[in-house]
Amino acid sequence: MESSAKLTSVRLSPRKTRLVVDLVRGKVIQEALNNLRFLPQPSAKLISKLLKSAVANAEQKGVSDVDRLYVKSIYVDGGAVLKRFLPRAMGRASKIRKATSHINVTLSDSK
Repeated sequence: MESSAKLTSVRLSPRKTRLVVDLVRGKVIQEALNNLRFLPQPSAKLISKLLKSAVANAEQKGVSDVDRLYVKSIYVDGGAVLKRFLPRAMGRASKIRKATSHINVTLSDSK
């Protein structure tokens, strides 16, 4: 049985978030949470909360053994980009792009 969770419009760059997501793809849920606990990246904490949410969704669906769950798929898509301008010298302006991400995770109990 599968369960999923998604997190949308996170104010983190998709490129930086994908580096953390690649570390947990295909791992057993407990091993993935242990790996995320010791990472210094800000996205690690959000991904950990997302995995816990997916486990809670699996429990709600009635999965027999939560310890057998593994990360079947997890991916990061780019979200809306917030565009800002920063004043520069001689009346010019520089564009600042603040990226957002959408993170999707699917857990399964059988390989």
